[in-house]
Amino acid sequence: MENVHLAVEEDDLYSGYNDYNPTFDSEELENDVGFQQAVRTSHGRRPPMTAKFPGTAIGGRPLVSSFGSRIPMASSMGRPMTGAVQDGSARPMTAVRAAGYSSSLMRGSTFDPLGQSKGPAPPLEAKNEDTAEEKIKILEKRVNDLIEESCMAQSIGALQLALEKAKEAGRKERALIRQRETSGQTEHINLDLTYSVLLNLANQYANNEMYPEALNSYHVLVKNKMFTNAGRLKVNMANIYFKQKNYPKAIKFYRMALDQISNAHKELRIKILQNIGVVFVRLGQYSDAITSFEHIMAESPNIKTGFNLILCYYAIGDRERMKKAFQKLISVPLGIDDEDKYIPASDEPSANMVIEAIKNDKLHQMERDLKILAEKYIMTAAKLIAPAIETSFASGFDWCVEMVKCSQYVELANDLEINKAITYLRQKDFNQAVETLKTFEKKDSRVKSAAATNLSFLYFLEKDYDQADRYADLAMNADRYNPAALINKGNTVFVKKDYEKAAEFYKEALRNDSSCTEALYNLGLSYERLNRLEEALDCFLKLHSILRNGAEVMYQLAHLYEQLGDPQQAIEWLMQVISATPTDPHVLAKLGKLHDDEGDKSQAFQYYSESFRYFPSNIDVIEWLGAYYIETQFCEKAIQYFERATLIQPNCVKWQLIVASCYRRSGNYQKALDTYKEIHRKFPENVECLRFLVRLSTDMGLKEVQEYATKLKKVEKMKELREQRVKSGRENSARSRREGSTGSAGESIVSTSVLTSPKKSDVTENAKAEPQPERKQFSPLLDSDSGRSSSSSSKGERLSAKMRSLPGSNEPYEASSPKELDASYVDPLGPQTDRPKTGAKKPADDDDFADEDLGDDLLPE
Repeated sequence: MENVHLAVEEDDLYSGYNDYNPTFDSEELENDVGFQQAVRTSHGRRPPMTAKFPGTAIGGRPLVSSFGSRIPMASSMGRPMTGAVQDGSARPMTAVRAAGYSSSLMRGSTFDPLGQSKGPAPPLEAKNEDTAEEKIKILEKRVNDLIEESCMAQSIGALQLALEKAKEAGRKERALIRQRETSGQTEHINLDLTYSVLLNLANQYANNEMYPEALNSYHVLVKNKMFTNAGRLKVNMANIYFKQKNYPKAIKFYRMALDQISNAHKELRIKILQNIGVVFVRLGQYSDAITSFEHIMAESPNIKTGFNLILCYYAIGDRERMKKAFQKLISVPLGIDDEDKYIPASDEPSANMVIEAIKNDKLHQMERDLKILAEKYIMTAAKLIAPAIETSFASGFDWCVEMVKCSQYVELANDLEINKAITYLRQKDFNQAVETLKTFEKKDSRVKSAAATNLSFLYFLEKDYDQADRYADLAMNADRYNPAALINKGNTVFVKKDYEKAAEFYKEALRNDSSCTEALYNLGLSYERLNRLEEALDCFLKLHSILRNGAEVMYQLAHLYEQLGDPQQAIEWLMQVISATPTDPHVLAKLGKLHDDEGDKSQAFQYYSESFRYFPSNIDVIEWLGAYYIETQFCEKAIQYFERATLIQPNCVKWQLIVASCYRRSGNYQKALDTYKEIHRKFPENVECLRFLVRLSTDMGLKEVQEYATKLKKVEKMKELREQRVKSGRENSARSRREGSTGSAGESIVSTSVLTSPKKSDVTENAKAEPQPERKQFSPLLDSDSGRSSSSSSKGERLSAKMRSLPGSNEPYEASSPKELDASYVDPLGPQTDRPKTGAKKPADDDDFADEDLGDDLLPE
């Protein structure tokens, strides 16, 4: 227990901090009776006493002065006085009154330096909007808001709304002026606000092409002397006169604005001078325009003015000055940084991030646009002046190329060379074009690919598919990602009927350039040839979403729906084609055919008639219209169509026989006899013509009956002999084939058999099996010929059905019952190979379309 120490409570470390002298407790002053008594009585307000006479009751108290001290007088509670002498030492006086303390303010109130005892601040007084000043401020703010809304509406293209806002701002501003005049504050009128309102209103009138109103508003601004710098608004007035083609007045106002603009605004003066030059060009005063443009090129040269100067020199035919202007044009500084600055020069991440950030920013896009515009002007100027500055355009191009090579546009030299080759093409000098393009075979890959692409295109047009394939391969090797080269390669494979491989090339071209419409079109044709109609339909539907008004695309869609057995959809697409090309005769004929297949004869007749009106030489349309009139018992109207067919195919006896039959059917026997006589004169061995001559002569009691009968017997005998020869020739050829011999005699028999007229009973079938001529165009961009033979056969059957109303050769010509047309109308010389096909045709000219779309590879200007 001796070693055990009890814990003793230690003193609090934080004690004593709250202890203070109650004398300094200001919160308890209100409860201090003595202090409150002193405040309420004159005791606390007694002025200090000074000794006027010695020996008074206060004679023992020291005098108070500014240099002395006094004995403090304690309060009833013993509160010390400020500035009193404590502990025998006097406090020095630094001021008449202690800093921050005023006994008069403290009397009757607590010590509250922050004013917390007064409670929260009273609410702000509400504005009185009935006062004139407040109304003026509200109106002024409303006018500014309307001007801003008008400008915003114009920026988004809502021109009418912008004009309405501008007019309302004008009304509010006039109300504001009246309000100021009423309240007597005319000296405080805001002229800047009036200027803004009138200027915005004039601009909105001009944007809405209300030029007289705009000019009136500008006149108000210009004539008001209180508006400083309003003279430059005459530029806007001159622009309006330019749009109204009032060129003399436009020049007048441009010059007035130029006089009122100081030389300090150099750029604005240059722009006005450029406008003056353009107006002079419109007036045909090229010498005055040259003066303005030359001044600009001397003071502040730019690309657009340099190009305009070249145009003026070209208009007056000054060769030397054209050359000098072209040299000035290619030496104009663009103020564009080198593209190398956008290439990362180090592996530092922060620098690379900065380069990536500025690579596609607005400033770089603006620089690219400016460079593209400059290259366009230089290329156009070179193509314009090349034929004019030298004796030949080739030497002119060479001079331009040399100048460009010595300038900052070195890369344009190769493009100029390619344009030189294109110029040769336009002049139909294909050999020179090919030679020019062949010079690029040893150039860099980009130019080599472009030249080889154009060469492939040229050889494809000339149907030299081997050379086209060779240069397509060369273009692909130079630039595998060139979609035009891939399309040309696919085209060369397409004409070899390797549609699967062609489709692969077209797909690769689409992977490299998804917007390549030529590749998508050709891919659809490849799928169509492969009988993958649904995939072809998808391709053309995608293409239609890109080319909304492409007549070729809509025609292919109609053709595919027809093959898929949906004629209504085909008709709808053809109607869209007609809306794009309303005068295309082939599309109209196609619509007539579809309506005929659907049994709508009236609509078919309407479309066939329209097709005949635009293209009256289509045999198929003529044949259908003639058969329609025969079927409806209007043989007189059918005659004009078959007579036109006779003019188109004068060596085809078929049309002349139908004309004669129509005369017979309509009762004009004499005209029918004359027509048969004319046919007999041209085709003396035609059996059907002789038979009708014999019958007509017999019924009409003519003397030539015996003559025609003798000729008929002779021709029929010759016909039998020919049939025997054909039969024996077939037997001999079969025998020779069995013996393994070459049938040279068979060839002569076949050539002889061509002159033999077929049997009457076999002509219709022979006509159905008549071979169609080979299509001349092999372009993948042309229509497919699939299913043509079946459509021709069905058409032959329909035509024979339509012709049944004509009487046959073994019936009297007075007969009115519909019978099948005599088969002897077929030409004895064999089938007519010059007859147009009845398959699907394109709405555009085949040759032009092939040249236009398959090229796709000529570089754009």
